[in-house]
Amino acid sequence: MKNFSRADRISGQIRRDLAEIIRSELKDPRVGMISLTAVEITPDYAHAKVFFTTLDISHLPEIQSGLARAAGFLRHELGRRIRIHTLPELHFIHDDSLERGASLSRLIDEAAALASGDD
Repeated sequence: MKNFSRADRISGQIRRDLAEIIRSELKDPRVGMISLTAVEITPDYAHAKVFFTTLDISHLPEIQSGLARAAGFLRHELGRRIRIHTLPELHFIHDDSLERGASLSRLIDEAAALASGDD
């Protein structure tokens, strides 16, 4: 069994609580439907990178703007749920790994189709 560090447990709790706060309490229409994929916190707990994905990539600038504007509110609400000595400042970062993965998968499928056509 893998032992998770305190930072890993706190990162997971921050991700779960932020997802719930965004879903139920954030009223900014720019944010819409997003999924939080990961949270990385610095060793001193001063900063947290919150990675997110969205199905509506065409509105990414508006989503990032909405999240940046709501960061203070989200941090305040998070502080009501999580009791830690230093509550991290939130930095929202778009996680494009799903799009990159889909693109690579598409390229592999195209290459395979071309290779099978050469026989």
